[in-house]
Amino acid sequence: MTRTFLFVLGSSRPGGNTESLARKAAEQLPADVEQRWLSLAEHPLPDFVDLRRDGDHVRPPASGTQGLLLDATLAATDIVIASPLYWYSVSGLTKRYLDYWSGWLRTPGVDFKATLAGRTLWGVTALAHEEPEVADPLVGTLNHSAAYMKMRFGGVLLGNGSRPGDVLNDTEALTRAKTFFAQEAPLARFPYER
Repeated sequence: MTRTFLFVLGSSRPGGNTESLARKAAEQLPADVEQRWLSLAEHPLPDFVDLRRDGDHVRPPASGTQGLLLDATLAATDIVIASPLYWYSVSGLTKRYLDYWSGWLRTPGVDFKATLAGRTLWGVTALAHEEPEVADPLVGTLNHSAAYMKMRFGGVLLGNGSRPGDVLNDTEALTRAKTFFAQEAPLARFPYER
């Protein structure tokens, strides 16, 4: 299968440090690798309503935001969650997108989990702290989501930046960005499975 990357931008503002770092990493992908960039701020999802016990799920309409994001997610071999570190985890926009995965798991005829199994989840984030450990909750959220879905997890590319453009001064992050997507991503595992 030809690799296709979906970059899910979880920032509330365009062109922030996380997106800049993701774009630097994406520049290293071969020219024949398809890239699709979707901003969750530009394609907002309504609050997620968990209907597992209340009724049947109907596949979202293909013309709506849910359908757009579902179809893009299903079409990607590699899903990159580019979320700034907000309160030590993913942004609210990103969390809402991941919440929708719960609904898509139960949408008849979609086979969401089976389709994503074996594909790769990646993360990119910018944080204002010098200590990368503060991003552990974000890394855990993405790793555990990948493990539940039986996906591969390529890890999280961390960069430092608070003010606009700061991440472009983080030479270590920019160096890691050059080879980030070239690494072999292992099958994700929960900590208790190691």
